[in-house]
Amino acid sequence: MSRLFEELDYRPTPLGPLTLRRRHVLALGVDVFEIKLGDEHLMSSLFIESEVALADLGLADLPGTDLDVVVGGLGLGYTARAVLNSARVGSLLVVDALDAVIEWHETGLLPLGDDLVADPRCRFLHGDFFALAGSSDGFDPDRPGRRFDAILVDIDHSPRAHLAKGNADFYRPDALQRLAGHLKPGGVFGLWSDEPPDPAFTERLAGVFATARAEPVTFHNPLQDRPFTQTVYLAETETEI
Repeated sequence: MSRLFEELDYRPTPLGPLTLRRRHVLALGVDVFEIKLGDEHLMSSLFIESEVALADLGLADLPGTDLDVVVGGLGLGYTARAVLNSARVGSLLVVDALDAVIEWHETGLLPLGDDLVADPRCRFLHGDFFALAGSSDGFDPDRPGRRFDAILVDIDHSPRAHLAKGNADFYRPDALQRLAGHLKPGGVFGLWSDEPPDPAFTERLAGVFATARAEPVTFHNPLQDRPFTQTVYLAETETEI
């Protein structure tokens, strides 16, 4: 049987202590990987439905093949893997501000790391997603000004609950407009949230993008034995005529 609890790594970061741990949930008979930043839980492998939905919903309405995708926030890698599960994806750039998280995948410490690293379409970038989103050069340092078919983000807890105080600026209309400039015509911005849909934020997206909607993602929480709802926000830029 697996150990009941094991801390796999610990790193000090500018945002606080970062820990990766694995614990065995006896009631479910499974090993669970968790990432914590200080006292905050960033991600658990026990609840991945909405992280997968961020990729599936974000790509669903895009036509064509050879899609270029950015994922902001690597975490345990479930959104990135779901993106790569689509044969229509030609390239994936995953941006994370925590170099330790990238290292955990590159060294195979996390279960999905080997598959992500082995896929030639996938590239990791250590960087500040929010700073890159607000820059004129954008996300790809090798191709300044490059635009993408989809930009999918899972970093903060929600548009209202942020990991760092400075992240709040990203959710303002002017910053969202700058992000939209890194999308191709008809491109999709997807955002994960740990909270139920927020009509005010959906309305804010609609003021910047051609279309905007909030998709609730409800799943069963086996620890609490009840349903739990998170949200994927989706917004699209104008399509060229």
